[in-house]
Amino acid sequence: MTTPDPDGLLAEQLLRLTRRVHRIQKRHLVRRELGITPAQSRLLRTLAHYASPPRMADLAERLEVVPRAVTTLVDGLEASGKVRRVPDPANRRVIRIELTDDGHAALRELHAARRAAAEEILAPLADEQREVLGELLNTLIDGTAAAPQHRDASC
Repeated sequence: MTTPDPDGLLAEQLLRLTRRVHRIQKRHLVRRELGITPAQSRLLRTLAHYASPPRMADLAERLEVVPRAVTTLVDGLEASGKVRRVPDPANRRVIRIELTDDGHAALRELHAARRAAAEEILAPLADEQREVLGELLNTLIDGTAAAPQHRDASC
């Protein structure tokens, strides 16, 4: 008989939850008929974090993909009018990527789809459970141990 592997079980649960999140998000994206793939939505969200239009190399680095993958994503988003290539004002040989008005509108729809997906996933949890989950997720994301919570001994 083998000993249960609690870390293995947790890892499997995290993977299953991640897949569920992706499925639900994809379903909400399809409902909104944006015509955007999950990879394109990630690029749009990343692009929105820049104060000024980034270079494709900057996007590739931030997305942790090869530059060719970004070129393919940008090509698709440019064809649908959500981004445009613009010359760098300081160096005309450098091309930067910026959101168009349609891109900003799509980003608002993407955020709404993500919120709807999160609401669906978190629906079974009470507010207190959501707060605890948020703290646990932050601990996992940061990779540092959470400060111990001191509970009232009278509870």
